[in-house]
Amino acid sequence: MLIIITGLSGAGKSTALHALEDLGFFCTDNLPITMLAHWAENMMRNENNAAVGIDIRSTDNPNLLSQSLASIREDLPWKIVFIDARDEVLQRRFSTLKRRHPHGSGITLERSIASERQTLLPLHEQADLVIDSSMLTPYQLSDLVEAFWHKQQKQTKKQQIISSLVSFSYQRGLPAGADMVMDMRFLPNPHYEPGLALLTGKDEAVQKFFETIDDVQEAELHIKTWLNFIWPRLLAERKRYFTIAFGCSGGRHRSVYITERIAAWLQEQDMSTPIVRHRELGDIQ
Repeated sequence: MLIIITGLSGAGKSTALHALEDLGFFCTDNLPITMLAHWAENMMRNENNAAVGIDIRSTDNPNLLSQSLASIREDLPWKIVFIDARDEVLQRRFSTLKRRHPHGSGITLERSIASERQTLLPLHEQADLVIDSSMLTPYQLSDLVEAFWHKQQKQTKKQQIISSLVSFSYQRGLPAGADMVMDMRFLPNPHYEPGLALLTGKDEAVQKFFETIDDVQEAELHIKTWLNFIWPRLLAERKRYFTIAFGCSGGRHRSVYITERIAAWLQEQDMSTPIVRHRELGDIQ
């Protein structure tokens, strides 16, 4: 497979490229656009999965970048992943790192970002996947790129949403970027049960505790019913990825248990290959 990683400067293209490199892709960055076709043909001859980072530095005329890539895609089966981010996030990243923006000379950072965004707009529209990294950690961005690759590997006609499931504690606030938040604090808390306080919802003893409680089973059923209702409608709206957050008081028992259960169910139903993160456990699967 051939994948182009492109997008705005500072949005996370290098992180996305490194994620593919970890998956065994042969990767190169900032390859001149005139060399791309020959490079890709060589990769395909050697049956390599290959990815290349392309941005406005890859051509002498950035305004022709999208046309050049569109022409190349007519001959070779490229997939394009576009990494995006909000303007204020890009400004903060460049200010923190004290890097010079590669697009534009002698103009303000704000104008450089706006100019690059306008230049890359046609490429954004060509992309097979657009990822907004504004609220993502490097690990989460890598997970989404990896999930995109696994989805391509399946070569299935069935469209899937890349879902992220997050457990969290309300004491530390809501997780950023959640599309749907569910409060699990109405369920019995194992924290007050002998021997369970120091465990988590991933431990067998806590799971057995929840399995004996009717309200837990009913809550799980209602969540599944709701997801069954909204999933085809999300697909109809061409939703690419969807984050569901489950919260409880400490973020260790109830929210973790429900997150694990719903993630397993989404996988079993072939609705999604979920990315699971337990924020308070520092756990990313």
